[in-house]
This record gives sequence, structure tokens and C-alpha cells, in this order.
Amino acid sequence: MGIGPSTKETSLHHFRDPLLDVVSKDIDVDLLGVIVVGTPQDNRDKYFVGERAAMWVESMRAEGVILSVDGWGNSHIDYANTIEQIGKRGISVVGISFVGTQASFVVTNKYMDTIVDSNKSEQGIETEVVGENNVDRIDARKALAFLKLKMRKSREE
Repeated sequence: MGIGPSTKETSLHHFRDPLLDVVSKDIDVDLLGVIVVGTPQDNRDKYFVGERAAMWVESMRAEGVILSVDGWGNSHIDYANTIEQIGKRGISVVGISFVGTQASFVVTNKYMDTIVDSNKSEQGIETEVVGENNVDRIDARKALAFLKLKMRKSREE
């Protein structure tokens, strides 16, 4: 489990990242930055990087976060932890991940209520086609729309 050919984001994908493109061009949000976090092997380190990323987001006074992961399976441990660490700080968070027909995460928490599935294969599985299940513009627009709704709801509460 982890990164396979269809969920691996290539260098070209990063240079033309649809999520960054959609968010940076939206007039309703201010893009504060991009944080790149690795996937440590040790579980203690997985929790550490999630906590640090959330502290960084909090220190920037972000109102909302879109958290994208280009792996699945064991990578979802630190992904779920990072979502939880951000959510516990009262920051709206939306996730983007390959889910497909596996339809469940290795671990979950109450802050994982809005996840955009980047699956594109008809079978709903990780395939041998490089980049087939990468985030595209539609995924990015969905995630941004969900984030705006969550931030609006949070302001109203």
C-alpha cells in the first residue's frame, strides 16, 4: 500500500498542480502558502509531523486548509492525524485523497467528514496507468467549494 503508478503525482503534475492553480485564482480566498510534509515510517514521527504542520497552519492564522495526499493505505495514518490536528485547532479542513472502492481509511476521526476522492478509474482501484488517479481541476473545485462552505458555517457559529 502507499503510492502506486496511478496515484503517484509526477513532476509535471506538481509544476501544473490543479489544486494550487484553482485556489490561487479564486478571488474569495487568500492563498497563504503550500506546506509539503513527508510520510515518515515510524508512527511516532507520523504524529509529530501532523502536529507540527497543524501548528504551522495555526500560526499563519489560516481559516481553512485543503489537505491533499498522493498516497493511500499506510500514508493515511499521518494524513488522518494531520487532519485531526488541524481540526482540533478550530480550522476548517477538507481532504483530497485516493479512496476508490476501498471506501475506507486505515484510521479515521471526526474531522474527516469532507474528503474528495481523486479516483478516476472505472473499477475504483489503483491501476497501472501513471497519474490516472491524480487530483484534477474538478477535484480541486470540489475541495475549494467544500472548504468555502465549511468556513462560512464556522463563521456563523
